[in-house]
Amino acid sequence: MALIKYIQHDGTEHEADVAEGSSVMQGAVDNGIDGILAECGGACSCATCHVYVDEAWKGKIPDADDMEKAMVECVLEPKDSSRLSCQITVTAELDGLVVQLPESQ
Repeated sequence: MALIKYIQHDGTEHEADVAEGSSVMQGAVDNGIDGILAECGGACSCATCHVYVDEAWKGKIPDADDMEKAMVECVLEPKDSSRLSCQITVTAELDGLVVQLPESQ
């Protein structure tokens, strides 16, 4: 398990223990964290699991592949730290990961 911190756009923080091998998106869904819609169920085809990865963690997660990069281009309010949480696989090394949820998906 890894502890992931989800920060909603209004500053409300939620922490969740997420199983290794699961995705950051699935951790939010399993723990009832609002703001990650996950309409496609993690198939990297809808971008409703968009998050901003905290700057301290950007270099600690694998880079986005071309498919994810293309989907991120479609999100509202993209930033350099934008990622799809369905494409971030939880590992022990991500214990403490912080992601911020955008105001809208």
